[in-house]
Amino acid sequence: MSESYPDRNSDTSSSGDEAEWVDTNREDDEEEPLAIISLVDDRVFTDAPSMLSYCKDKTGLDFIGVRDKLGLDFHGSVKLINFIRQRVHDGKEVPSDISASDLEDDSLLKPVLEDDALILCLDDLPEPTPETKDKGEREALLQTNAELRAELENLSKQFSNYRLAVQKTLDERWQADEADDKSKDGEKAKDEPKKDSSEYYFESYAHNDIHEVMLKDAIRTDAYRDFIYSHKDLFAGKTVLDIGCGTGILSMFCAKAGAARVIAVDRSDILDKARENIFHNGLDGIITCVKGCIEDVVLPVSQVDIIVSEWMGYALLYEAMLNSVLYARDKYLAPGGLLVPSHCSMWVAPVSDSEYISDHITYWRDVYGFDMQAMQAGIYADSRVEVTPPQTLCGTPSMFRFLDLHTVKTEELVFKAQWESTLSDKFAGDNLDGFLVWFDIFFGRSRDDVSIVPTITAQEWTAGGKTKEERVSFTTGPFGTPTHWKQILFLIDAKNKKIRELTEADKGKKVGGGIEYITAEGHARGLNIKIGWAVEGEQEQEQTWLLH
Repeated sequence: MSESYPDRNSDTSSSGDEAEWVDTNREDDEEEPLAIISLVDDRVFTDAPSMLSYCKDKTGLDFIGVRDKLGLDFHGSVKLINFIRQRVHDGKEVPSDISASDLEDDSLLKPVLEDDALILCLDDLPEPTPETKDKGEREALLQTNAELRAELENLSKQFSNYRLAVQKTLDERWQADEADDKSKDGEKAKDEPKKDSSEYYFESYAHNDIHEVMLKDAIRTDAYRDFIYSHKDLFAGKTVLDIGCGTGILSMFCAKAGAARVIAVDRSDILDKARENIFHNGLDGIITCVKGCIEDVVLPVSQVDIIVSEWMGYALLYEAMLNSVLYARDKYLAPGGLLVPSHCSMWVAPVSDSEYISDHITYWRDVYGFDMQAMQAGIYADSRVEVTPPQTLCGTPSMFRFLDLHTVKTEELVFKAQWESTLSDKFAGDNLDGFLVWFDIFFGRSRDDVSIVPTITAQEWTAGGKTKEERVSFTTGPFGTPTHWKQILFLIDAKNKKIRELTEADKGKKVGGGIEYITAEGHARGLNIKIGWAVEGEQEQEQTWLLH
């Protein structure tokens, strides 16, 4: 099946000859029969079955058989036609065992042969027979069986790892002195493959719900759109990398803004839907979808001009996606290239909210007359994702971390910083109940934008521009429109910490301490956040909360 195929624009090809196609302007309104060009040479037929029979007899190419074996729908059949025609056109042999992997590239939806009459006749081809359906089902079952066997083998290896880990722990607990055996077990565990601890993270982004929430977050999505559309001069003719592209919305913004090429990367299965979204909006000629982690994939370019990504998580750094963006920055971003967004700042403030404590903490001590204090076990250990009223802040906000995304290093994302707030006198008689953390995001036109300074808020920076479009930013804090990130509330453990009652005398006093972001052991994308606090002149306390 390696017959040469004529170039679609050559004189020997009849695809450009109007005489071979339906002429709607004929005076007698009579339609000429379709001219269907053979898949293996330049012979022309008036019907598809005759042409396909000819190809099968001449070269053994069984188009119907391949279609039925792979269970191809209309679009899959179009890809199959173009795959065969392209191979023949390039003088390459058509594989005798065409597989689904040969047809994955969406560029195969573009006809190799202009006005290919065979594509028009696809619906007229015979449906799969019961025999071919049964054969296809058998092959599918065999494939599924093989995959299940592989999964079972993987699970067996994981169980072996677990058993070895438990055995090692018990040995250490009971001070067993079988050092040699433990050493061997350790070597085995080391050799066994480990399941990606982030797999749950990518699976969570494979479904529609989470993307609907993010897309409907107008503060978030509008900011990206407004920056990209208001600064088309930055994107015109450029190559853009979109990391964690999701539904493809940011990639499509960039393409519409004039980018010459956009590479959309995502590890989640949502990429399959992004590819369809891009195709249906006619942007598949600009946007290339690549599935996988940015650290693992091979991009079709050596460098890009702009990296755009919506990587932010709760408390900014939850999910650890910024690490991947910085990896791509160091590997692919051209000198002088731009990161979108470009800067971010992290804020904390003390909170006094007796109503929240009553609704969510002391509530359990009297539930329809019953004491359910057992429900309070561990109630202070976890951080809380909440939209918090700004009037509950009993002190001024404090900026504790500022990130210039063009220069920050991955190791700097695990850190300890200091914070300080000035107390208000409006909460006399109430308690210092906890702390609130949020972040601001800035979209600078240049990596050298000196107007974005650590202590400036998003609202202040945007207000300083000549127009709203000139400076795009947003806040996730309590003084702005709520976003899907909300804020993170950390409640002080009333059982194990000294609760500080606020008084009128506290007005103007400083409260502060350290704040530390720590990678959570066993949760690669989670955080442990430790906050220390003390009113000036008093002993500092500290507590660690989980954000997993």
